Amino acid sequence: MAITLPTSSTASSLFASIDLGTNSFKLLIVRADPSGKFFPIDHLKEPVVLGRDTVTTPYSISAQSQSRALEALQKFQTILNYHKVNRNRTRCVATAAVREAKNKREFADCIKEKIGMEVEVLAGEEEARLAYLGVLQFLPVYDKLALTVDIGGGSTEFVIGKEGKAIFGTSLKLGHVSLAQMFHIDKISEMREYIRSVMHESGLVQKVKEHGFEIAVGSSGTIRAIEKAVFHGYARDIVDKAVLVGECNRDWAFTRGELRNIFMMLGIEEMEVSEYALGEGVIAETLAKVYGGCVLNANARWRSVLRLAMRFNSKKRMISAAQCAGIAKEIFERIRKFNELGKNKVEFAASLNEKDLECLEAACLLHNIGFVTGKKGYHKQSYHIIMKIGHLHGYSAEEVQLIALLARHHRKKFPKSGHACFSEIPKEVQRRFRYLCAIIRICVALQQYQSLKSQEMDSSYSQEDSNLERSEVQDRKLPTITHLVDGRMPELSKELENFNTVFQQEFSVVVNSSTSERNH
Repeated sequence: MAITLPTSSTASSLFASIDLGTNSFKLLIVRADPSGKFFPIDHLKEPVVLGRDTVTTPYSISAQSQSRALEALQKFQTILNYHKVNRNRTRCVATAAVREAKNKREFADCIKEKIGMEVEVLAGEEEARLAYLGVLQFLPVYDKLALTVDIGGGSTEFVIGKEGKAIFGTSLKLGHVSLAQMFHIDKISEMREYIRSVMHESGLVQKVKEHGFEIAVGSSGTIRAIEKAVFHGYARDIVDKAVLVGECNRDWAFTRGELRNIFMMLGIEEMEVSEYALGEGVIAETLAKVYGGCVLNANARWRSVLRLAMRFNSKKRMISAAQCAGIAKEIFERIRKFNELGKNKVEFAASLNEKDLECLEAACLLHNIGFVTGKKGYHKQSYHIIMKIGHLHGYSAEEVQLIALLARHHRKKFPKSGHACFSEIPKEVQRRFRYLCAIIRICVALQQYQSLKSQEMDSSYSQEDSNLERSEVQDRKLPTITHLVDGRMPELSKELENFNTVFQQEFSVVVNSSTSERNH
C-alpha cells in the first residue's frame, strides 16, 4: 500500500491570530476544519511590555517599544512562513496600549511597512465581544446568558452575551499592568477602592443588574492564574504517582469565597474559567467567515476533550498531542480512501465511521495527560484520568472506554488477541479498537521520535509500490531511509510491523531529507 504520511496540516486548514497586548504579544496558529473543531499546532508569546510607556497620560509608544514590537513580530512572521499560513487567514489585532496611544496610527503604519502585517486596532467593546467569542469555543455556554470578564494588561473587558451575540459590552482601564503602575504594593486598599469607583461610575454595575446573567466566565492569563492557584489548593493531599483524585473532581471554576469577594459587587457567586480568550475569539470569527456561522457554536463533545487535555497538559505537550491528532486524522481518511478504491485487503471503511475518527482524535489529544504524575507509567494514568474524571460530555460510556483504552495502549506492547483489555469491551468494538490502536501507535511514534514539523503531503496509490512517503520540513536535518534500515528508529519499525499485521498490508516508510531552520 502506498500512502503519503501527513507531516503537518495543509496550509488551507491553518488559521492564525496575533494579539498585540499591553504586556505581551501572542501568536496562535491552529488547525481547523469545517465542522468547527480547531486546536493549536503552534504558539509563541513575546514580553514586549508596551505598558512601560503608559505611566503618563497622554502617552506615545516609544522608539524602544517599537523596536521590541518589530523584533517580536518578525519572529511571528518567520513562524507563519514556516507553516505557510495564508495571509488572508491571519488576523493581527491590537488592544489597550495601542488603542490609547497618541501615535497608534504611526505605530500600525510602521508595522505594515517593516513586517507587512495589517494591524487592526480594536475598540474596547469589540475587544470584549471577541473575548466572548473565544469563551464560546471552550465552554458550553452558547445557550446561556453569560457575563464574561477578561482582565488584560491595560484594560478589563466586560460583556454579556447569548448565542454568540454581545448584548452589552464595555472596556474599563483596569488592566493589571496599568493598576500596578498606579498603585504601590502597600496601597492595595486604595487600589480596591479605585476599582470599585471606576466600575460604579462607568455604569457597569447598573448594566449588569439590568441585563442579569445565568453564568459568569473569566478569561485571560490573569484569571487563569487565580484559578490555578485555587485549583492547586485542592491537590495538596495527592499521593505521588497516584491518580489525581483531587484534581479530577475539580472543574474549571472557583467560588465567591475563593475569589475573596472581588466580584461581589457584580453579584457573582461562582465563576467558570475559560482557557480561551481574545486570540481564540479572533480565530473563531475568521472561521465563521470561511466556513459559516455555525462554527461559533462548535461541537460540545470536542470542547470537552480540549478542556480535559488543556487541564492536564503543558502547552508543549498539548501541541505535540495536537500534531499527533492531525496525523491520525489524515492516515484514517487516506486508508479509508484506499479501501474505497478496492486496494486494501481489510474492509476498513465498512467497520469505522466518523464517530470512531473523533474517538481516535480525542485519544491522541489525551494520550499524554498522565504525564502530570510523572513519566513512568503515564499511559496508565492517562487511562485512569479519562475513565474517572467524568468530564467527556456527550460521549457514551462505550466511547469513553474506547478513548481511554487507546490512550492506555498507545505505547508498550501492542495488545494481541486475548489481551485482558478486550474483556472490557464488546466484541463489535474489539475489531475497531485494533484498527485505531495501530493508527495511534504509529502516529505517536512518528511524532515523538521524528519531531514532526512539516508542510507537504503528496499521495499516490499503487499496490506494487508499497511505500509510505514523507516529505518533511523540521528544525533539524531529517534522517534518511538508511536510518530506518540500520535500526536507529526501532520504535517506528516495530509499529510498522504492528500496522502491517492489523491491516494485512505491506507498509514501509521513506523519509526524504530536507532542512529548515526555525529559531524560537
